[in-house]
Amino acid sequence: EFARQVYLQGGNSKSYAEVTIPSPGLLQTLSKGAEILGTNADGVQVKGKAYENANQGALTIKIQYATSDVQASHVTCKVGAMAAFDGETTDGCFAPTGQLEIAGFTTFVSYTYDPLTGNKNGRSISGFSIQADAKMRTCNTSGGGCPYDDFMKFYNYYGVSDYGHQWVTAAFDGERTDFTRGNADFGLYGLDGREQCIKKGTAYMNVWMYVIREFEDALDDCKRDCIKCNDDPVHAWDEGVAFYTGSLEGTDGSGSGKLIHALADKRCQNFKTCGSEGDLLEGTSKVNYDLISEFVVGQQNLLVGNCVAARVNQKKISELMSVALIQGTLRYAYIVENLEGDEKAKAEGAVFAASVLPVIHAASPEAAETIYENMKVGASSTVFADVKSAFESTYGEIGVKCMDIGGLWNTGAADYYEGAAPCNDSASGGGGMGGAALGILIAACAVALIAVGGFLLLCCREKAGKPMFSPANGMS
Repeated sequence: EFARQVYLQGGNSKSYAEVTIPSPGLLQTLSKGAEILGTNADGVQVKGKAYENANQGALTIKIQYATSDVQASHVTCKVGAMAAFDGETTDGCFAPTGQLEIAGFTTFVSYTYDPLTGNKNGRSISGFSIQADAKMRTCNTSGGGCPYDDFMKFYNYYGVSDYGHQWVTAAFDGERTDFTRGNADFGLYGLDGREQCIKKGTAYMNVWMYVIREFEDALDDCKRDCIKCNDDPVHAWDEGVAFYTGSLEGTDGSGSGKLIHALADKRCQNFKTCGSEGDLLEGTSKVNYDLISEFVVGQQNLLVGNCVAARVNQKKISELMSVALIQGTLRYAYIVENLEGDEKAKAEGAVFAASVLPVIHAASPEAAETIYENMKVGASSTVFADVKSAFESTYGEIGVKCMDIGGLWNTGAADYYEGAAPCNDSASGGGGMGGAALGILIAACAVALIAVGGFLLLCCREKAGKPMFSPANGMS
């Protein structure tokens, strides 16, 4: 139940205090982002900013706490769901009553609230999926690039926008999902299997899609051919990178993360796709090298307003982000069939498959159905060769290569497991560029000269001590 509450309420991301203003409320309009100063219970200053706009006369306002760059103490007001795990910390919370100094206001503003119930989190992993329809399909009818192509593959497959949330919730409850396709009956699993479906569902279904959403959001706001207009898009792009890597990776990628970056580095050890050439059994995965390159170039393209080229980067990022999910599905398909995989292994295979099946279905419904029947929760049997063949039949359409996936490596025998060697790209059609992608690339090349100016801008930022990315074992 504790894990469920953290999933629903969030940890310590976008932490804010919701305080009550005595009647007649605010004497003037409050703008989102306005600096707000107050004190804690001991009189020590607490800094924050307006979480959202508030009209004159508002009786409640939300104040987002300031954060630091030190992960262990990035926020010092910790209450709610995470308190049982991380320890309750109220040193950085606003006092129960006091006065606020708000930028642009001519007088102090009195307030009251309960620190134990009034401090909340504006971001949660459940929210990534619950808000998906408004942020990725309709964009709250505000235009932009909605509906996003990658998201629509999942919407069309599952038949709902919050497929990730429904998956995780059903796993918590031990119940059956009610999707158009790809259903899972978690009543067939005990706690071991459901735990895997919850943990990996949150990371590889909810967070995975939200990473793509951040990149799409950046492209929605990109101003073409304008060097000084794209700070907001770059910020959104950087958030996409942050959600891909996670905070536990550290600044150089050598930490022990829990999100997609860490998954790619784990799977490369199983498929001999580590290293910059993708032929090693340890170190950073080749797919992460490739993704970091796309992250940096995409950021550069946004900085200089080369929106068309940034779209090419985003498309390649989406394609590469499927690699580790395919590897995960293949690994557990082999374990289940040939190495007496237990419920935990079956559940891991099921959730990896669920995370990537919509991508496969968009390329080949038949291939997706084959994978689902072999990997679903409660599958009567699993045939690795069928799963492998089904995946490989789609590589040319989904933009990955046989060499990206590699083969399942048997460390003891110093060779690939029987029947699990890498496929041949010329046979599978992997890595081919479709006409639409080629057209985008040609258009991007037409405006590529502007990147020279962007490079100079990046150099200036580096000299000013404000680089967007820090060196990461040669990855940047």
